[in-house]
Amino acid sequence: MSSQTAPVSLGDLQRPLRPRLDRVQQELRRIVEADFGLITEVNAHLFQMQGKMFRPTLLLLADEATGAGDPRAATLAAVVELIHLATLVHDDSVDHSVLRRGMPTINSIFSHQISVIMGDYLYSRAVIELVGLNDLEPLRVLSRVTNEMTVGEMRQLLAHEPLHYSEEDYDLLIRSKTASLLSGACEVGALLAAPAERAALRRYGMALGMAFQIVDDLLDYVGDASVTGKPSGSDLREHKVTLPLIAALPRMGPAERQEVEALMRTPEPADGQIQTVIAAVADSGGLDYARERALRLAQQADGELEELPASPAREALRDSIAYVVDRRR
Repeated sequence: MSSQTAPVSLGDLQRPLRPRLDRVQQELRRIVEADFGLITEVNAHLFQMQGKMFRPTLLLLADEATGAGDPRAATLAAVVELIHLATLVHDDSVDHSVLRRGMPTINSIFSHQISVIMGDYLYSRAVIELVGLNDLEPLRVLSRVTNEMTVGEMRQLLAHEPLHYSEEDYDLLIRSKTASLLSGACEVGALLAAPAERAALRRYGMALGMAFQIVDDLLDYVGDASVTGKPSGSDLREHKVTLPLIAALPRMGPAERQEVEALMRTPEPADGQIQTVIAAVADSGGLDYARERALRLAQQADGELEELPASPAREALRDSIAYVVDRRR
């Protein structure tokens, strides 16, 4: 882990990469451009909603940390971000979400049908771009990742009894839905590197991605809605069971567990109900357990970086771990 005492921001990580990230943004716009009015309109909104480019940042840092100097890095980073955007568009439609990062979702502005088709369009553009590189290796990695993410989404839909959802089930879900793409981004950034470095970065990305999702799930319990862009307790509102609740349930008394069961039976839980369950999860140690689990995964990610030669980019990958663990949004 980084020895820095001041919090690491994503801006700190991205500042040295800014010219390269600007190039990634140009590539992203080029890839999705279409001579079709509705797609152009949806794209305009999509770019307003676009996130913080964390996955492209990791890819570029992996490229620099291994000294690979891959001339395709900007295009590959744009493809990774495109896959990420496609999953968000589909997730919002599946979950019937109306907000993403404080902005209306594609499905809430247009329709669920347009949202699903737009996600498909983004995936197809990503595949076309990868095929155009005439190299099976990035296609092999990212097609595996998209398959894992799709299976993960299906796995979540089949979780009909949320209170029987185990930590093992949760791990399988976050490995496939979140960590697989961060792992793929790091690996694709090291395709021209030595095999040991490529493998280490794949494992780094997997551990980092799992920590990322656990922290994200924690923020749903403790985050400030004005910072996170979504209401506190939105996962509970949607009856999603994440690590804090999984860890807390066995330690709850009968009264607290009944509160959780009542919430899960309520189609639209009231704010008071949600706050009661959040307090019960905190009192039962669920938040502390999830924090500790995220820190253990962060240490695993940190250990993988020892395979890389010392460099500013390697330290930036190390600082990326601190950013993930300490972030507030």
